[in-house]
Amino acid sequence: MAARLRHMREQQDTLRRAAICEPRGHDAIVGALLTPPVNPNSAAGVVFFNDVGYLGMCGHASIGTVVTLKYLNRISEGVVRLDTPVGTVSAELDAEGFVTLQNVPSYMDQEGVEVEVPGIGKVRGDIVWGGNWFFLAESLRVDVSLENLDQLMSWSKKIRQALEDSGFRGRNGGKVDHIEFYGKPSHASAHSKNFVLCPGNAYDRSPCGTGTSAKMAALHHKGKLKIGQPWIQESITGSIYEGHLLERAGEIIPVIRSKAHVTGRNILIFDPADPFRLGIGGA
Repeated sequence: MAARLRHMREQQDTLRRAAICEPRGHDAIVGALLTPPVNPNSAAGVVFFNDVGYLGMCGHASIGTVVTLKYLNRISEGVVRLDTPVGTVSAELDAEGFVTLQNVPSYMDQEGVEVEVPGIGKVRGDIVWGGNWFFLAESLRVDVSLENLDQLMSWSKKIRQALEDSGFRGRNGGKVDHIEFYGKPSHASAHSKNFVLCPGNAYDRSPCGTGTSAKMAALHHKGKLKIGQPWIQESITGSIYEGHLLERAGEIIPVIRSKAHVTGRNILIFDPADPFRLGIGGA
């Protein structure tokens, strides 16, 4: 799947831009290209992409992919496996439409990183792998809420740039391209509320599957979340993921549970006379 991602990036990137960028899409959309599976017991291979590039893994897009495969009558209720560029993930679709997703192994990479951010000052956080690379930090002086969206967007973009400029990377040189703030929840049942800046200039409307995975892995590393202990993650929009951790062969496996809904079907038309047929903006 990693080779298929590289092929799409190098040979078919116009498909990504045309499908995700304006006028057909926008910067908050994540695409999922279905391919034949790599492993014989998997239902499909998936390459995830957005307005600026490609994702190794995407939790909310995986949940959406499972629900879409059911809608297309390609799977039934029960366990389904998806091959992604960073490994195979397992999910279970139940009769109520909930998808329980077992993510790839997640871990703390660098705890207590301090980065000097222009216009903000010193910011402290953790660099964590949850299927993508995250910088996790407590929200800076404002609540995690839509009312503070502009401030959260501005700060997170500055932090991401400062991490890049300062040479901070994840294991094996991975780019830390997701910034996650966390704060007090609004829902009574939730343990935390987050804001996640995606690799482009959009924020995650969901609690972020890989971000929730990274958060749980970080808490476990710090002794604040036990294996099997429930964790309820709220997003900035108020949506909820139920989560917990498994331990398998010495690795930490995050599990998240939520729903997705099919909202439409579309046929993309590429008119040769259309100057914007291959997308506007993006990268």
